Amino acid sequence: MNLFTEIRALVLDCLDAMVAEGTLPQGLSWDAVAVEPPRDAGHGDMATNAAMVLAKPAGMPPRAIADALALRLAADPRVTRAEVAGPGFLNLRLAPAVWQGVVRAALTDTGFGRSTLGQGRRVNVEYVSANPTGPLHVGHTRGAVFGDALASLLAYAGWDVTREYYINDGGAQVDVLARSAYERYREACGHAPEIAEGLYPGDYLVPVGEALKAKYGESLLDKGEQYWLSEVREFATAMMLDMIRDDLAQLNITMDVFFSEKSLYGTGRIEAAIADLDAKGLIYRGTLEPPKGKTPEDWEPREQTLFRSTAHGDDVDRPIQKSDGSWTYFAPDIAYHYDKVSRGFDALIDVFGADHGGYVKRMKAAVAALSDGRVPVDIKLTQLVKLWKNGAPFKMSKRAGNFVTLRDVVDQVGPDVTRFHMLTRKNDAPLDFDFDKVLEQSKDNPVFYVQYAHARVQSVLRKAVEAGVAVDHASLAAADLAGLAHEAELKLARQIAEWPRLVEIAARGNEPHRIAFYLYDLASDVHSLWNRGNDDPSLRFLQAGDSGITQAKIALISAAAVVISAGLGILGVTPADEMR
Repeated sequence: MNLFTEIRALVLDCLDAMVAEGTLPQGLSWDAVAVEPPRDAGHGDMATNAAMVLAKPAGMPPRAIADALALRLAADPRVTRAEVAGPGFLNLRLAPAVWQGVVRAALTDTGFGRSTLGQGRRVNVEYVSANPTGPLHVGHTRGAVFGDALASLLAYAGWDVTREYYINDGGAQVDVLARSAYERYREACGHAPEIAEGLYPGDYLVPVGEALKAKYGESLLDKGEQYWLSEVREFATAMMLDMIRDDLAQLNITMDVFFSEKSLYGTGRIEAAIADLDAKGLIYRGTLEPPKGKTPEDWEPREQTLFRSTAHGDDVDRPIQKSDGSWTYFAPDIAYHYDKVSRGFDALIDVFGADHGGYVKRMKAAVAALSDGRVPVDIKLTQLVKLWKNGAPFKMSKRAGNFVTLRDVVDQVGPDVTRFHMLTRKNDAPLDFDFDKVLEQSKDNPVFYVQYAHARVQSVLRKAVEAGVAVDHASLAAADLAGLAHEAELKLARQIAEWPRLVEIAARGNEPHRIAFYLYDLASDVHSLWNRGNDDPSLRFLQAGDSGITQAKIALISAAAVVISAGLGILGVTPADEMR
């Protein structure tokens, strides 16, 4: 049930009737007609822009359309008042029975809030995709949480979602990993490691060195790297990937696909992607202009193989092959997305760190070219996370060598707090993560505030059961809900009615943070109703001697709990049944 969709359908039916009777001309489109909450809740429950968007194509004053539409809408039993405001906006006030119906729907419809927006289309969400050279750090944590919540949101909205991790194991960084692991192998064999500048210093490679010794004994000692580099690289990369999988598991994240960059090399897959672009006239030999900030004196022009990315919206064309014949970093990325397109996805989403902002236009150009504009790609950048504890920046991790790891964060506050707090800001806004504040039990801590609302409802349910009141959803939905007429109760019901609409808005914009914001507002209405019951006994959920009205009031907060649980499920957070 999406109440906003239902009321919009009512508005369109009234407009159709106005056309049939000649009040409106034939041939008008209703596409721009919307029904939304008014900016000021005091103006009504819903508002429609119908008169404003139809005035020009209809050749009529918006007020004339609004007045005629208001008369028709007011005749519907769901509408208690339809008022024209300003030049032609139309505000609607709905009957209490409508909101009571929302409560009943939330309790009986197991799919309440779910959407068919995606229509079963296939979307690939690629996120994290960190180099397999060490444990995930706090920056990866934000990308991991954002990507996973986005994937869950899209699945909830009717998409067929594939969660994917791109393993950057084809570049020079894995050779650095191998050399770093070899030093830890030497250490395991009783030699002092030589962690030269440029190698990875973290203690996390100590177990890799010990595992290498367990497998090879001392047979790799005192040999040139041409004898051991390849094997150590494979061994260390595999162990790092196991560590990364374990790190993700700490946040309850499981990937559907791990795609290896290395699988693109020497297999003809890069060449096939470039050949596809070449066949479209998008590959040529040329020389680029100097980058911004370069002067002719310090710029050496070189002929390279270029992708004509400007044909698809990029600022400049991009090199894909160097003058020495080797591929640039961009070439395997093109091949990887060519593979995604070839797998038949209807849409692609890439979650990158903020430091990859320069890649957005070129990657969009590549996907547009490879798919002939058929497959849209949305690239989401996650901004930096600043960690604080005891009023000071959180110290670096000795184990990692030079950064705070995902496990450092989860070990401090747990996966639920980590996930929720990472979504309390839009992905492209910087985020402060204060270890003290995220564990604070107050209204200022959104994680606590939302979970506490759910726990409070569960507490009421337990007390109701002790009093002999049936609180299963079927019994609550069958109760007489007419008693839910107080403004504070209707306010909560209105917030519940927002859930299906909010899901679609968040899914359309690929914005899971909207779920966190909404849950905070919903929790606020639950707490407000609870607190008002302290002053007004008629608003208390348990009404002694009146099981009927008790069931109605419990139905309302149970419906809120259903939505809170669903929203937390999208965010990957466990609803709390009690707070300690």
